[in-house]
Amino acid sequence: QVQVVESGGGLVQLGGSLELSCTVTGLDVTTYEMAWWRQDPGKQREVIARISSDGTRYYIPSVKGRFTISRDNVRSTVDLRMNSLKPEDAAVYYCNINKLTSFPPDIYWGQGIQVTVAS
Repeated sequence: QVQVVESGGGLVQLGGSLELSCTVTGLDVTTYEMAWWRQDPGKQREVIARISSDGTRYYIPSVKGRFTISRDNVRSTVDLRMNSLKPEDAAVYYCNINKLTSFPPDIYWGQGIQVTVAS
């Protein structure tokens, strides 16, 4: 059974840093894309950073230059380093593991972890 577990969330001061980590068990993540999404209450969940199986990274403009996504296929982890945090970064963050080229698409989600930015 595949499990996706996030850790590292919590309260951080405005302008501070926080690192989220996601550990995957029961799955060889080598050929999967790994991503971080976030969701504000009342808003749609949005992808904010992705890293493909070959290490290509993608960020949405609002986090580019402040957030860094990295993966470790041996440990089956994907991390999100967040710097210069802003109030609008406060959200529930979700780890996503996917292989959209599979049929049906292979997608796994973590349970989500809260990030709060205090001004």
